[in-house]
Amino acid sequence: MTTYAVGDLQGCLEPLQCLLQEVDFSPSRDCLWLAGDLVNRGPQSLEALRFVRDLGSSGVTVLGNHDLHLLAVAHNIDRLKRSDTLRSILDAPDRSDLIDWLRQQKLVHYDSDRETTMVHAGIPPQWTMEKALRRAAEVEQVLRDDALLLPFLDGMYGNQPAKWDKELHGVPRLRLITNYFTRMRFCKADGTLNLEAKEGIETAPPGFAPWFSHANRKTRNCTIIFGHWAALEGRCDAPNVHALDTGCVWGNAMTLMNLDSGEMHRCDCDHGKPV
Repeated sequence: MTTYAVGDLQGCLEPLQCLLQEVDFSPSRDCLWLAGDLVNRGPQSLEALRFVRDLGSSGVTVLGNHDLHLLAVAHNIDRLKRSDTLRSILDAPDRSDLIDWLRQQKLVHYDSDRETTMVHAGIPPQWTMEKALRRAAEVEQVLRDDALLLPFLDGMYGNQPAKWDKELHGVPRLRLITNYFTRMRFCKADGTLNLEAKEGIETAPPGFAPWFSHANRKTRNCTIIFGHWAALEGRCDAPNVHALDTGCVWGNAMTLMNLDSGEMHRCDCDHGKPV
C-alpha cells in the first residue's frame, strides 16, 4: 500500500488521472490524499468531484475555499460568479448526493500513524496541532448540522475578525477558523491575518510573513501538507512543510507526492503527460 497526496484539483481531473496512471495507483491497495479545492475554475469540476467521492475509503480530502463556495452556491447563499465552473455540478442528477458527501469532509486531517497533517491553506502559528483539530471540529460539526448550516454559509464570507480571540463566538468565530484553514497565506506571529496579499513570498505586507515561516510557530515540529498557494510554485523553505498546489488550473503542473518515499511526480496541465 502506498499513500499519495496531491494539491488543488480545481476541476482538472485529467492531469490527476495521468499522474495516478504513472505511479500505477490502485484504490484497492493505495490511498490518495487531496488538499482541498477539488472544484472550480477548471473544466471538469463535476467529474473531479465524482472521482474523489467514488474513491471511498481510499481517498481522504479536506475542504478548500472553493469547495465551501460550492456549498454556499448550492444552498442559494451566494450566486455564481462569472469565473465559476460549478454549473455542471448544480445541474447534475446526483447533485444532492455530491453536496451531502462534501459536507461530511474535514477541514483538517491528522494521521497519527504518520504524524502528518493535511490542511488546505495552513495552521495559524499560535495554535498547537491539538488546538487546530479542536477548532476545525467546530466548523465540521456545523457543516453537518442541517439547522446550523445555512446561518454559517450566510456569514462565512468576509475578512473580519482578523485575529483569534478565544472569546469570539457564533459566526464570527467560525468565519475566522474557516479563513485560517482555507484562505490564509500571510499572517503575523500572533495569527493576525492579511487576506488581501495573494502572490509570492516577496509580496508579504509589512509586518506579515507566510504562516509557515514564523520562528515560534507551535506546529514547527509537525509534518504538514497544504495546497491553496499556487504562487509558491511548490517552494516552501520550512522543514516538514510541503506546498502541493503548483498551479495546474493556471496552465502549470500538478504535483503528486509519495508520502512513503517523499518522491514528487509532476504532470503538465496542458499536455497531460509527466514531465
